[in-house]
Formats: sequence, structure tokens, C-alpha cells
Amino acid sequence: MNIALIGATGFVGSAVLEELLRRQHQVTALARNPGKLAARDGLTVVQADAQDAAQVAKAVAGHDAVVNAYNPGWTVPDIHDQFLVGTRAIYAGVKQAGVKRLLVVGGAGSLFVAPGVQLVDTPNFPAEYKAGALAAREALNLIRSETTLDWTFLSPPILLAPGERTGQYRLGTDAPLMNGQAPGGISVADLAVAIADELESPRHVQQRFTVAS
Repeated sequence: MNIALIGATGFVGSAVLEELLRRQHQVTALARNPGKLAARDGLTVVQADAQDAAQVAKAVAGHDAVVNAYNPGWTVPDIHDQFLVGTRAIYAGVKQAGVKRLLVVGGAGSLFVAPGVQLVDTPNFPAEYKAGALAAREALNLIRSETTLDWTFLSPPILLAPGERTGQYRLGTDAPLMNGQAPGGISVADLAVAIADELESPRHVQQRFTVAS
């Protein structure tokens, strides 16, 4: 497949890039600073600002699918606003380009830990991640109103960390997957496996899903 990847230099996006290239897909990485990505077989790097819908549309046109792993950075003071500016531009740009398939990597904060209660709204949710998590929840709400895109929204598990690629994972929907009483987790490499699997064999079109080891 020809896949456009937004956020290829980030924690999740870099793992997705490795997995897609491993599977011999052709990847176009959108980067504000293309010099951050070294030349590799199967990889094309295009300079584009994810917060500019016209630039996104130009860069993703003609691709089979777009993976949106955009995150302005957890240390950005106005991450909430920056996240949503980028999210809206990416959604609009993908539609302008006429690409139907969009997979969005969101957060765990919008998963339901009890009826009507999302993780981000619980008292012990880490304060340093709350603004970004609220923006990621809004990104989910925005994409759910899309009827023209074959979108999928992936919420990682509560625990996401570096680690080995096993190729194994469990699937869930709107609640966090658990390991007994403990929150479930996954390596970022296996999260990338789940993303690539969903692109190759879609099972969650116009749905949100989650995964864990």
C-alpha cells in the first residue's frame, strides 16, 4: 500500500514507520523538518505542516491510507489548542485530498472506566497529560461525526512503553483492557503492529478500538 504517515518522528509514529517499512509498504512521511528523517528504501519524506489543511491535502493525495499519529509534544504549553488545530487541519486535508481511509492514533483518556466515566475525568489522572488527553478525546468526538471517511480511531492502553515486538495483542473497544486488577499495557512496537494490521485488514471502520498485550 501507499501510506501517508503524519507524526513519523514521534514516539508512536516512529514505531509505525518501522512496522510499515518492515512490511514493504511505501510510506510518505509528512514532516515540518524533513531533515529529521534519514533516507530509506520505501520512504519518501515531504515537507508539510500538519496544522495547514492545504499542505496536508497536497501531501496525502493519491495515497491508499493516512495514519495520523500527530502530537505537538507533551511539553508544549498550549498542547490542547495546538493538538486540535492540527487535528482539524488533518481531517480537512485528508477529505480535500479524496483519501477515504484514515487511521487516527488517539489516547487512552477517552476510554470508559465505568458507565459514563472516562479515564481522563478520574481524580488520579496525571495532571501533566490532562490537556493533551482532553484534546485527544475531542479528536475522537470530531471524527465520529465524519460520514465520508473510512476512519478508525485507536486508543492505546493505559500503559504504553518502549519494548520488544512480539506481534501479539488483544483487542477491545471502548473500555481499557486489563490484566486482572492492573491496567493493561503494550509496547509501542506492538501498537504499531496493531495499526499496520488494521490498515491491511480493516476490522474497525468508523469505530474506535483499543489494544493491549
